[in-house]
Amino acid sequence: MKKKLVVLTGAGISAESGIKTFRDGDGLWEGHDVLDVATPEGWIRNQELVLDFYNQRRRQLHKVKPNLGHLILAELEQYFEVHIITQNVDNLHEMAGSQNIIHLHGELLKVRSVANENYIINWSSDLKNTDKDPEGFQLRPHIVWFGEQVPALEEALLITQKADFFAVIGTSLQVYPAAGLIEFTPSNIPIFYIDPNPGTLQNIQNKVEIISKIASEGLPILKEKMLDYL
Repeated sequence: MKKKLVVLTGAGISAESGIKTFRDGDGLWEGHDVLDVATPEGWIRNQELVLDFYNQRRRQLHKVKPNLGHLILAELEQYFEVHIITQNVDNLHEMAGSQNIIHLHGELLKVRSVANENYIINWSSDLKNTDKDPEGFQLRPHIVWFGEQVPALEEALLITQKADFFAVIGTSLQVYPAAGLIEFTPSNIPIFYIDPNPGTLQNIQNKVEIISKIASEGLPILKEKMLDYL
């Protein structure tokens, strides 16, 4: 039976494919105040702005490709049972060939009904304010906005608690609840942290190996280390 490698990925791994990180240095999200484009209040205040923002992000996905970091994570499935828990809303892990992916913050290529959170469908084109569910309610981006519950968190916690290895890639571990997942790893398993500017780890008793590199440079190193466990 293959051992479980659980991987938490953040904006850093997608940035190498040309997708901008979550927030720029000035605190804006690609030129917009996060409160305007990533909160339920922003949606109520200016639905057109929010739709346009995510339509642009969705169009960008059609122009980008997985990088070496994504591809190596997919390759590791030959040797391990790999589970990816991602904070990213893109589909680059899927494009690379990874099979087990939990999207904590939703997915750009899906939309859902404002009235029925269980009505979720695939969506690859622009979303308009005339697009409705079968009952006539507006469709919205399938994105977990600030202030909303994280439906996939429970599944992510269960997977993390069963990990034989845990890796953090391309995230500063500042955004909760995702950042808190590392605290639920079994206390005796190795943890690897790949990021050029790793955040501070607290409440962790595990042995943590920090690889201070971008994902495409750090993941070949991680692959070598993981193969040593076989």
